[in-house]
Amino acid sequence: MESQGGAARPRPGVASQPSAPPRREGGWRACVARSRAMAGWAGVELSALNPLRTVYFSHFYIISVLWNGFLLWSLSQSVFLGAPFPNWLRALLRTLGATPFRVGELALSAFLVLVFLWVHSLRRLFECFYVSVFSNAVIHVVQYCFGLVYYVLVGLTVLSQMPMDDKNVYVLGKNLLTQARWFHILGMLMFFWSSAHQYKCHVILSNLRRNKKGVIVHCQHRIPFGDWFDYVSSANYLAELMIYISMAVTFGFHNLTWWLVVTYVFFSQALSAFFNHNFYKSTFVSYPKHRKAFLPFLF
Repeated sequence: MESQGGAARPRPGVASQPSAPPRREGGWRACVARSRAMAGWAGVELSALNPLRTVYFSHFYIISVLWNGFLLWSLSQSVFLGAPFPNWLRALLRTLGATPFRVGELALSAFLVLVFLWVHSLRRLFECFYVSVFSNAVIHVVQYCFGLVYYVLVGLTVLSQMPMDDKNVYVLGKNLLTQARWFHILGMLMFFWSSAHQYKCHVILSNLRRNKKGVIVHCQHRIPFGDWFDYVSSANYLAELMIYISMAVTFGFHNLTWWLVVTYVFFSQALSAFFNHNFYKSTFVSYPKHRKAFLPFLF
């Protein structure tokens, strides 16, 4: 869920770079006016949406850190101590399609992906509080609710990929490290590489609204430069997609369920990037003509 320097409306599953209200009253009113103009440009009637401010993006990551942290703790207890999952959690996983002794799936794969998901949410929460600059842009209350549900379901989706017996996780050989494969290392490298680029992109967007001392001075939209922004308008969206692809790699490339999650993230990010790109081109006459919306050199 991203709300960067552009005009895209945020969507669940999309990384967010919201912005914080400036301190001057004049700047605040300018933010409101620009947000309404942007929403009108995108074909949205704010009075009909019951909107919520994008500062609520932090709620998604609070939920994700707490909920997926609990799932990771429960999984660790099961893998390392043999403690069974709570009855309600096992029932919930069975409802989502978890089956005993899932063929071809390694417990280490799902464990690492759940760790990545939690670390990603924790970093995004940190950015919401200490990096991002929130504007007065809005999201629909339905999108807000769906976003909360999304971050709950995505963790359960990862956990449902674990090979389990009737009560807890089944680990072949009873040693998680014996399951280590080359794609686990590749997925881990891709995850931290993509995360580092996304953090850098969010810092670039944040600095567009700060002075050299780091103080927020306005909420105007400016053209970002540097890192992946030299190739695409929504570099932070591209990094989010790469993070989810790194998790698919960690699953060993073959997990169809997670590729469906990646497909959803791709279209969500691409649509938001398309709106951002059009806004930049229509707003800035000097916008770089070689820069694509989402995928370098392609789209």
